[in-house]
This record gives sequence, C-alpha cells and structure tokens, in this order.
Amino acid sequence: MAGEQARTASESQAQGTTNATARIQELGRAAEPYVIAQRRYFHQHPELSLQEVGTTEAIARELDAMRIPYERPLDTGLVATLAGTAPDAYREDGSPRRRLLIRADIDALAVTERTGVPFASERAGVMHACGHDCHIAMQLGALRVLAQMTDALHGEVRAVFQPSEENGQGARMMIDAGVLDGVDGAYAAHIWSEVDAGTISCEAGPRMANTDWFRVDVRGTSCHGAMPQRGADAIVAAAEIVNNLQTIVSRDLSPYEPAVVTVGELHGGTARNVIAGTAHLTGTVRTYSDTAHEAMPKLIARIAQHTAAALGAEAELTDYTVAHGAVVNDEAASARCRRAIERVLGPEAVGCYRGTLSGEDFSEVLRRVPGVLAFVGTRNPALGATFAQHSCFYRVDESVLVKGAMLAAQYAVDFLAE
Repeated sequence: MAGEQARTASESQAQGTTNATARIQELGRAAEPYVIAQRRYFHQHPELSLQEVGTTEAIARELDAMRIPYERPLDTGLVATLAGTAPDAYREDGSPRRRLLIRADIDALAVTERTGVPFASERAGVMHACGHDCHIAMQLGALRVLAQMTDALHGEVRAVFQPSEENGQGARMMIDAGVLDGVDGAYAAHIWSEVDAGTISCEAGPRMANTDWFRVDVRGTSCHGAMPQRGADAIVAAAEIVNNLQTIVSRDLSPYEPAVVTVGELHGGTARNVIAGTAHLTGTVRTYSDTAHEAMPKLIARIAQHTAAALGAEAELTDYTVAHGAVVNDEAASARCRRAIERVLGPEAVGCYRGTLSGEDFSEVLRRVPGVLAFVGTRNPALGATFAQHSCFYRVDESVLVKGAMLAAQYAVDFLAE
C-alpha cells in the first residue's frame, strides 16, 4: 500500500510539472514583447554602480503593476517576494516550505556606446555593455509568468535586483542586508556573447574566476630628459614590470592552471623632457584554483621589486584586493538547471561552454548557498551579436531573452516542488 501511494504521488508530481511547463511556455510566449520592451527601456537609461536610482524606480513600477511586494534594503536595488499559493507552500508557522533566491544585476558600465541601434544609451559615456539590461528584463519576465501561476509554486521566490555588480560590491551589500536569510538555493543567469543564441550552458564546477585588483608604485629619480644617466626612469621600470608580469602565467604557474594577469593602467611622468621620478600601474588577476589565487600577491610583489631594482628604481605592491571569489556551480543545482532547460526549451537548447576567467560577484551568494549561474547564449553573427562583453559595439540577439525568462520560471517551479 505504501509503495502504491508513493507511486501515485510521484506520478501526480510529474503530471504537475508537465502542466506547469506548458503554462510557462504559453505565458512566456505572450510575455516576449514585454521582455524585449523592458530590455530596450533599460538599455536606453543606463546607470553606473551605486547610482541606479532611476533603474530601481522603473523596476518598482513594474512590480507594482504585477502586484508583487518588495523592499529596498539599500539606496539602490530592491528585493521582491513572490509567494506561492500551492497548498503546501507555507508551514503552519508561516515560513515557506522552500525559498529560492533569483538574482539580476542592474548596473551599467562607463562605456560610450557605438552600436547605432535605435534604443542606444541616452546617457553619454554610460552603456549596458555587459547585458545587465537583459538580466533585469529576463527576471521581470520570469516574475510576470510566475505571478500568473502561483498555484504551481510550492514555496517562495525571492527576486533580488542587485546594484553594483561591476565594482564587486553589490552582492556583499545585499547579503549584509539579509537577502540570504532563510534561502535554500539560488539561481542567476548571465547573457553571454561566447555562447550561441538559443542555447544555455549550466555545467557544474568553476564557471567564472576569482577576481582580484592590484596596484604597483614605482619610484625612480627624475632628471632632465637629455641627461638620462643622472636619474632612474620610473616609466622604463614600470614598462618592464608590465612585461615581466606576463611570465607569471607562462613560467610560475602550471600549464594546467588557468590564469590571467592584466595591467589596465600605466601612469607616469609630468613633462615630455623630464625623466619620470614616479609611476604606477594597476591591473586585475583572474584565477580558478586556490593555489594560484594564493600565490599571486607574492609573485607580483617579487617581480615588481626585482625588476625595478635591476633598473636602479624601487617598486612596491601597494594594494592587492580580493574583489570576489570564483563562481562555482553546485552539481545538483546544475543538473536541475539542465533538466529545466530540456523541459521548457527542448534538449537542443542545452549548450556547452568551457567557462570564462571573467568575474561575477554572484560567487558571494554561491559561497553561502547551493545554486547555479547559467550562461544564456546570445552569439548570432547574422545580427552582429558577436562582440565581447564590455565592448562599445556590444549587441544581443533579443530572441533569447524570453528563453532566459522561461528557464528562470521553470527552475523556480522545479526547485520549490522538491
């Protein structure tokens, strides 16, 4: 008898999942124009990290229209709560049976747009060049779908619209404000230019890198540009440090250890005919493994110090900041995400991607609760959607946005039904 009851319950759950998927597909198709319109609005009105005031207000208006309650724990960004109405969604004490956090980041970059699209940025020098406008639109689309089928939610969805991802502060700020309290799992998606449009990658394990920032200060001796023998050129020393830092990856780390050392800034000098007495350089380090991550500060300091000394100057690693850790997808969450892709979009939508040494502060969430970050592919040469994230020419294939919204909705239904 017990076996029969268990089998009946399993069959009922499977039927419920099938019905929920059909509803997601139907509601998703109806929501596609809405999702695209939202993406274009936010693309036209980008705001930098911690300045997302208008963006937050626009999101709030959409949530008000959906009658979804929300809170504003920070100056920008907000947290919405979508309560399930399935019979077992809440316990007798009022707590949800399960709670899933879904996240969309909302900030833009200091990039001057050159795409030429009709809905290009209206704010000079600011652009959604990393797809966060798409993330907002996809999450609003998922909420729009789920708000019409709360009877399929056996728990609660906590939707976080997070500020300040680009400078690595937002996730920690939201976590400190309590967004992970009572959370059982987490889901996020990132539009990605290296994954083909129509496919979504959600493999388990490391997906994005540890992200660190560093600064090296160089001190030489200034003198007249016509008398270089009288001084020690800080610019020459800094330039040699830039070159020699590249040997960390090629000579200090195993070939099996993915890593990047990038110097993005080099400043020095005060006049064209003066040997510079000071210079400084700043950069970023990306690694996957703990071993490489821990070794980097000492390696950079050693190379900077000894390279400068060889040229009669001095150098010091004056700042080394760990911005955030690597994004590591939980194995069970990744498997659940793959099943959700197959259900709502079909097996052909399951993508394959090796991962990237780009960084993402959703890692701070995944360090604390099991979850998954999915890469929603947007690469489509026919539409010019081939440029990398952070490019002033960055474009997306907007047909993928509703797919991302539908996947988020399916993942939420599946997670809360477990």
